[in-house]
Amino acid sequence: MSCKPTTVPPAEQVDIPALREKYRQERSIRVNSKGQAQYVRPVEDFAAVYEGDPHMPVLPRDPISEDLDVAVLGGGWGGVLAGQALRQAGVKNFRNIDHAGDFGGVWYWNRYPGLSCDNDAYCYLPLLEEMGFMPSKKFTDGFEIRNYCQSIARKYELYENALFHTLVTAMRWDESIKRYRISTDRGDEIRARFVVMANGLLNIPKLPGIPGIHEYKGKMFHTARWEYEYTGGSQENPVLDKLKDKRVAIIGTGATAVQAVPFLGKYAKQLYVLQRTASTVDERKNTPTDPEWVKTLKPGWQRERQLNFHRFAMEMPNVGEHDLICDIWTEINRNLSVQFNEHGWPTSPEDYMAKREVMDYQVMERLRARVDSIVQDKEAANILKPWYRYLCKRPASNDEFYPTFNLPNVKVIDVSKTKGVERMTEKGFVANGVEYEADCVIFASGFEVSSDLDRRWGFDIFEGREGKSIYDLWATEYRTLHGTMTRHFPNLFFNIGFIQGGFASSTTEMYKLYGKHSAWVIAEAQKRGIVTVEPSLEAQDKYVDHVRATAIDISAFSRECTPSYFNNEGEEIVTSKGEKKLRSYTGEAFGPGFYVFEAMLQEWRDKGNLEGLELSHE
Repeated sequence: MSCKPTTVPPAEQVDIPALREKYRQERSIRVNSKGQAQYVRPVEDFAAVYEGDPHMPVLPRDPISEDLDVAVLGGGWGGVLAGQALRQAGVKNFRNIDHAGDFGGVWYWNRYPGLSCDNDAYCYLPLLEEMGFMPSKKFTDGFEIRNYCQSIARKYELYENALFHTLVTAMRWDESIKRYRISTDRGDEIRARFVVMANGLLNIPKLPGIPGIHEYKGKMFHTARWEYEYTGGSQENPVLDKLKDKRVAIIGTGATAVQAVPFLGKYAKQLYVLQRTASTVDERKNTPTDPEWVKTLKPGWQRERQLNFHRFAMEMPNVGEHDLICDIWTEINRNLSVQFNEHGWPTSPEDYMAKREVMDYQVMERLRARVDSIVQDKEAANILKPWYRYLCKRPASNDEFYPTFNLPNVKVIDVSKTKGVERMTEKGFVANGVEYEADCVIFASGFEVSSDLDRRWGFDIFEGREGKSIYDLWATEYRTLHGTMTRHFPNLFFNIGFIQGGFASSTTEMYKLYGKHSAWVIAEAQKRGIVTVEPSLEAQDKYVDHVRATAIDISAFSRECTPSYFNNEGEEIVTSKGEKKLRSYTGEAFGPGFYVFEAMLQEWRDKGNLEGLELSHE
């Protein structure tokens, strides 16, 4: 199947210089000088909530003291795919360790109403052909994703050794035993020969550091720890009937809030939606999976679809290629392809990017017009319009989000000029000098994605050879070989993505590739009697130089964007060379593209000589 281009205003009717200035002004309003400091890690009463598990009781157990071949830190997609790859490679003595009570990662913790995959599930869900599974619809529900993730863990026997409800608190390399000593909040001491960091991106909820937050007497929770006992309903049946006499405020209008707001608006007595920066929200078109379409699929269909999605969403489609995905992620390239077919294809990357920028402005004009066509109150419509370049904030799609603001009990409040909510009081919150009473405040404020590593990874001590801290070595820049290993940390693999590796349109494709790569190295080390593997300084420097020489410079684009986790809230860091730069969640992506990166790793493995690694047999 393919789809038609969208109807956008003609380029000659779009005043790009004026829009560029408008974007600049809107950005300047929202930039907070505190940067990441405007968000805080859970402390005091909040800490107990986030360290606990609302979905499954934490059962007591005795501490574990053991020697282990491989510790996989994480049980989300990164951890499950790392475990699957280890099984496939013949590695047996390993266990997944996770804070959650089961496999699923972000899909375990997040169970808020309306949660679903926000891009094509036929691409996002990995191993569909291997598992003989097909999502029930294009944007499948969160509980279906969680169940599917757990089914993979069962098939590859990851439950046998999994250690749940266990939070890693420290990890140190012990040179005397050539292992990492891993400490946990359950009193464990695990001595692992190899460690795979598969703790993902969306694992540590962040809270806005609102003055007076601890003075508030009402109910508070983060969307990543949704409390259905308070709201009523369940993830599978989100009838939030206990909110019928409640005044509710939700802080944030990112991808999470776009999905949750329609349910809150439907059931709450009063809903306040507090917004700093609007999202782009296109129509959803969430169609059920057509069994007749499934019958037409041939072996290798998922790989073909993922390649198509990647080209249309992240790079440039091939001449004559049709968009198979047909959603907000692929719209710009879909529209451009029609133009290119009529007027000629770009002759250089610069030519393509120039044409893409123009289409970017055209598409954003269409999306703002969509707000006006749905939201009846003009003041509310103006607040909900996004003023920035496409991909400055995660694109969203939802058929019920904008209509919710036509309900008499729903009010959107613009808090951009005060850089967020001014303060909280015993009875509610203050926005733009006005106090609003609220029985419940819900934080849809996201996760620690591009903040400092110690905040993102959640444990204080992370030391390699000679007590060197990864947090110090990587404070301002990454230095790796293949985005998976780093000097001074033998036998350690980063299956996280976004660290000097290929950037794929589906994060699970990155996790799958890293899992395969690290599992291969670990298996080869075991077969050859190698005790430690570690990048040589020369190989690491060469790879870092290659990444930076081939990187696509998006710094100007990032600086133009409104603050978000995409650009580290607009906060710059200073590199070891004294250069100022924005920390991006993509972590110096490999410029030639994800699938070139994939081929490079395959070629490296095919050589079989572990080139660039220092090997020790004792």
